[in-house]
Amino acid sequence: MALSELQSLERDAVMATYARNPVEFVRGEGTRLWDDEGNEYLDFLTGISVAQLGHCHPQVVEAVREQAGQLMHVGNLFYTEPSMRLAKHLTDASIGGRAFFTNSGTEAIECALKLARRRRTGGDFVVLEGAFHGRTMGSLSATPQESKQVPFAPLVPGFKVVPRGDAKTLAAAVDRNTAAVLIEPIQGESGIHPIDPAVLHAARDACDTQGALLIFDEIQCGMGRTGTLWAHEQFGVKPNVMTVAKGLGGGLPIGACVADSDCAGIFDLGEHGSTFGGGPVVAAAGNAVLDTIDDDAFLATVRERGMRLADGLRELRLEPRGLGLMVGIHVPRAPEVARRLLLEQRLVVNATGPDTIRLLPPLTVSEEEIDEALSRIGALLASPAA
Repeated sequence: MALSELQSLERDAVMATYARNPVEFVRGEGTRLWDDEGNEYLDFLTGISVAQLGHCHPQVVEAVREQAGQLMHVGNLFYTEPSMRLAKHLTDASIGGRAFFTNSGTEAIECALKLARRRRTGGDFVVLEGAFHGRTMGSLSATPQESKQVPFAPLVPGFKVVPRGDAKTLAAAVDRNTAAVLIEPIQGESGIHPIDPAVLHAARDACDTQGALLIFDEIQCGMGRTGTLWAHEQFGVKPNVMTVAKGLGGGLPIGACVADSDCAGIFDLGEHGSTFGGGPVVAAAGNAVLDTIDDDAFLATVRERGMRLADGLRELRLEPRGLGLMVGIHVPRAPEVARRLLLEQRLVVNATGPDTIRLLPPLTVSEEEIDEALSRIGALLASPAA
């Protein structure tokens, strides 16, 4: 179907919530995408850190194909092996305890918020400026961005906002009525901002002192994205609860809320649920992804590739922010630059605000593909219209 026909269908049948680029992708393999006209693109966005192993990774495809041919859905009133196995691997490889599976990151955040408030009834939450935790009413209430919140007020009450770089103010905001502190160790949607380790340590100390939970949102920065399985490993701070999604399914929709052994038994039977969460097919994909990424040699390669990308950006006089293969760069008129990179250089990136380009290549990206992306960025920035 021609792009113009798809655009017509969108106008007639789809709610106008996305500013789509005028490209129809029809096929993907590894770090490459192809549009309906056969043009090849280099993908340094991966569906916003979702296709963690690249497009159509053979192990993920085979796991999904095999499971879809056996059993697709029965619901969580029964056992299925892929879900139980994924829960065990995920908890063993993170903070222990138990996992609750969801369909998305925002649902994982909802689970974490409910868990914390179930533990401390009526408790408040402390969140950081610039945070993005999702678009459902609870997760949106934890996302202190005026443009996103104002149209949907009144929101869920009980959220305190503190500066993202002020450890003292954060510590002072935590008291005996605090249910949890919720932090992305590296803020993603606001432009790839690693949180100062001093802030993370202050949050941990304050939560311990006041009996509150520390929740880390690793939806974008987890699953090997930063060169360790979880970003918080690089900061030396361990949460009580962690949310995961995006890259966990390698392209299929799955999220998880992991609670450590002290918090894993907070919910009683029937107090939370999900019709589709952790279904056999998405769990099979999650197992294939986690089995691949949870490997020291694989993660060492991610760190090496991340350093190559960062060094190359510096050579272009662009100062990278982030860790591993989660990188932001300051570029004036970023939305225009991202669009031109797509249409002129066939490099897929996106802008997070007016002056930041976000780079999230698959963790399987090669050195040659990193160099190719850098060349395309350099070519665009050197052109007269840039």
